[in-house]
Order: sequence, then structure tokens, then C-alpha cells
Amino acid sequence: MQFENVIGHSATKKHLIDLVQQNRLSHALLFLGKEGNGSLPMALAFAQYIVCTSAKSETPVQPALFGESENLTATKISDALDSCGHCPSCIKARQFIHPDIHFSFPVIPKKSGTPPVSDDYINEWREFISSFPYGNVFDWLQFLGAENKQGNITAEECNKINHKLSLKAFESSYKILIMWMPEFLGNSGNKLLKLIEEPPPDTIFIFVAQDENAILPTIISRTQLIKIPSYTDSEIEEALVKFSDASVDIASRIAGVSEGNYREALHLFQDSEQDWEETVREWLNVTLKQNISAQVRWIEKISQEGREKQKQFIKYFIHLLGQALRIRYFNEEKAGNTGIEIPKNIKDFALRINKICSFEAQEAIINELNNAIYYIERNAHPKMLFHALTIRLYHIIKDNSLILVN
Repeated sequence: MQFENVIGHSATKKHLIDLVQQNRLSHALLFLGKEGNGSLPMALAFAQYIVCTSAKSETPVQPALFGESENLTATKISDALDSCGHCPSCIKARQFIHPDIHFSFPVIPKKSGTPPVSDDYINEWREFISSFPYGNVFDWLQFLGAENKQGNITAEECNKINHKLSLKAFESSYKILIMWMPEFLGNSGNKLLKLIEEPPPDTIFIFVAQDENAILPTIISRTQLIKIPSYTDSEIEEALVKFSDASVDIASRIAGVSEGNYREALHLFQDSEQDWEETVREWLNVTLKQNISAQVRWIEKISQEGREKQKQFIKYFIHLLGQALRIRYFNEEKAGNTGIEIPKNIKDFALRINKICSFEAQEAIINELNNAIYYIERNAHPKMLFHALTIRLYHIIKDNSLILVN
């Protein structure tokens, strides 16, 4: 993968290139960023840049002032701003088969009682990051058919890493280990501390993580932090138009809801034909009219949707409430920071919700919806969850009661 294939983050790309060109590259880096922000694609592109043979050039060395230099050429990093993409090293790196780029990631046992290692799933891993480079751990474990099994990076995996990186490089000047989600490392990560502290020459660790608090402090203290920011609405909108052939209107709407998460944006685009706005309107109507039979039918229908779609629906409702608050207090009529006018139907919804809800009520509803997402991610029973949520919405809006929220 090349930097040009990684969405946005031009400043981060330049910073990484400068580290290499100015010879300030640490032997251990921590790429830290939220889900869907491109940390893994950035690590893949950076590794390819490092091993790219065209990014290095033989440069003549000028004779010394008092005598000839014995070595008249020297290898240095060129001013290339990306890997070439066509040298043998780039071709192998793009296919994730370069012998000097190693991968470590959460896995599940293939056989009961056998400690799993990443090499057991290397073919599946190559297929996954080729198809879903912005995917998360849930996507990866679903891809493996893990069901409810928990992924781990085991002590046996750490032993494998120690062995791999103790060997000489095969083709490149560097040996690179990309560890995705070191949060799953646990105390077994202490086996890597000596290797990280005193690595063999020209060895680079790239840890790609989302939650700094879940990583062993002893590992964090030994790494150079590279913060990967969340995407802006305009970056997501541009990427959806460019890579997914989305219309500008749909891309703008999705960008405003996805909150800087490109993975979420892709899921929303796949379901872009789903009319979540109509679903929200129907829910509010049956709730405020206290039509019990209609409520039961609505809850039954939403409960049949998968967890991801239920989360998308709730996030869309939160987005609508956010637009209503912008119109109420700031008279803003732009969708996020894209500069696109809020569509007329959403303006209509926002004005209606502002008539029946106070600011405090809208804030309370948003809190309830965020709590619902939390419980959905932890396998809450959907019928019970949406039934309780319906009752809470009624009292927040109709009775202006915030006690239930607390």
C-alpha cells in the first residue's frame, strides 16, 4: 500500500517521511488513533516506503579536501514522497508477502488446547487487510468465524516474534514488525520488552492501537508516539465519492453521521438506501401517540435488524438531533464542516423536534441513545432495549421528565 492510497492525513504522511529522510526514525513507533481513522493503512504504507528500493539512491560522495575518499558512493534516502509501487519490494509489500515485513494480530485457537499464533492465520490476514484495511477487531474476528470467542496475542506469539526478529533480514535493509491491536497483548507482552529495549540492528516495531490505556505502560514508554487524527467530514466525503462512487449528496450525509470513522462511513454507504429518517419519524409517532400495538410492531421490526444496523439507526437519530441543536442555537444550516446545505427534509425534522423538545430534553435523549449503543455492543436483548428506550423517550418528551434518565 502506498501513501496515496491512504485517505487524507497529509500532515501525518509528511511527518513520517521526514522521520526517514532526516534519519530521526525510532526503532519502535506507536500509531495511536480511533477506530476507522486509517492507522493500519498508514502503517502498511509506511512499511512499504521503508523497504522500497527506489526510495534509496546511490549518490556520489565528493572527494575530501585533503585527499580522496576511499568510498566514492553512499546510499541515502531520496526525496521521494511515496514508495514507487513497482519495484520488487513494493510489489511484495503490496501483496503483504515481503519476507522482512512481519505481522502480529489477535487470533483465536485453531485447535482446543493449542496456543494460537498469527502465522496460523496469515493467509486470512492478507485477504482481510486487502479487502477491509479500515476494519476493526470485530470485523476481523467475524471474518475468522470466531462467533463469541475472544481474540488474543499470546505468549507463544511473543516467542515467535523474538525468534523472527533475531534472524537476519532477507531482502531489505530493515526488519519490520507491524503489531495490530497491542491492547490484546496482556502481560505476555513483557516477553518483548528486552527485544524492544535492545533490538537487533535495523529492526523497526510499529504498534497500531486505538486505546492507549489498554496497552502495557512498559511498552508505551519504549515507543515514539505518532498520533493519527480522526478524519474530517470533508475527507470522508471526498473518499466516498472517489473510492465508492457515492453521489455528493449521499457522501455529505454519511460524512456528517460517521464522526470521523471511515469504517462506519463505509457501512453507512452500504445501507444508504435504508430510510433511517422515516424509521425515526415512525418511532416518534407511535411513541408520542401511545399506540401500543404500533409500538410492538415497530420494536419487532427494528429488533430483527442486525446489531450493526441498529447502531447505525441510533447514530443517525443522534445526528438528526445534532442538526436540530445547530439550527436552534447557532442558526447553522450546514452539514458538519462540509459546507453543504442541510437537506430540506432534515431541516423540517429539526424544526419539528425543536418544537416538542427543550434543549435539556434533546440532551437527555442523546445520552439515552449513546447508552443504547453501549448496550447493543454488549449483546443486550434488542426487544427489551428498544422497549425500555421507547418508554424513556415518551417521558422525556411528553412529561418533560429527566428523572428516568438518571
